[in-house]
Amino acid sequence: MEKAASFLSSLIGGVGGSGEPAATVKSILVYPIKSCRGISVPQAPITPTGFRWDRQWMLVNSKGRGCTQRVAPKLALIQVELPPEAFAEDWLPTHHDYMVIRAPGMEPLKIPLASECATIYDVSVWEWSGSAYDEGAEAAEWFSTFLGNPTRLVRFKEESETRLTDPDYAQGYKVMFSDGFPFLIVSQGSLEALNEILKEPVPINRFRPNILVEGCHPYAEDLWKTLKINKLTFQGVKLCRRCKVPTINQETGIPSPTEPTETLQTYRSGEVLLPSHKNKRQVYFGQNTVCRESLSVNGEGRIIKVGDPVYVMQSFSSSEVPA
Repeated sequence: MEKAASFLSSLIGGVGGSGEPAATVKSILVYPIKSCRGISVPQAPITPTGFRWDRQWMLVNSKGRGCTQRVAPKLALIQVELPPEAFAEDWLPTHHDYMVIRAPGMEPLKIPLASECATIYDVSVWEWSGSAYDEGAEAAEWFSTFLGNPTRLVRFKEESETRLTDPDYAQGYKVMFSDGFPFLIVSQGSLEALNEILKEPVPINRFRPNILVEGCHPYAEDLWKTLKINKLTFQGVKLCRRCKVPTINQETGIPSPTEPTETLQTYRSGEVLLPSHKNKRQVYFGQNTVCRESLSVNGEGRIIKVGDPVYVMQSFSSSEVPA
């Protein structure tokens, strides 16, 4: 009974009303190209689709279908750099600004941030399909050479395309090429709790969060329904179902046959956490979130920074956690 009470307390710890933050933002991570390496930044502006630059680009195969580490683990080896000033709130790129892409055995590739691109059609990711900007022949040759298959780099066409989140969980919100939701929050405590069990600890890059927080109990983020970070309101909308990507070593691009998924299966599966749900074998790690202020067109101060306190204003009960 004492253990059960301690576990419940650990999940609810720091919830609103006390005036004390539940956690602190430890890291902010942005992934400009879907499934490639992320960038750790000291601050990031909030846009209508998530952090600025997050999953704004994607690699597609010869049929226009999005490529991810699920089928191309080598994507983990591709590093992306943006100008540091790109994460200032009002920064606009010029024709002298580039995204620089690097990979083992390849010369650096520069992608202009302010050039006009041709439009291609029938680009798809998950259930969505539409048009996108094509970053050109040089980029296509670079990625095709590295991955060993015909591949093109495309950029989300914000001017004419909209990709909505699942309305069953977050109505009216949108993303670019993210899997489903604009933000993923994970706690350092959750990672440490997992690593205490694993034979070989894993780094946080296996789980590809946007916001890593510290100072809370393991898996406290499961029950975070409404949060305040720098006066911005985030809402937890859905526990994050984990695919095979956490099994891929992000330094080598080599998958593990089972871990950490096998260990997570023992205590983070639907069968354990959400017995009333049908996906019993699915494992969960982290909380998908949306930012309420992203719905409004105008407004200043939409930025979060490393070190910002996280205030939990409202929590889910253990029986109502969405997944």
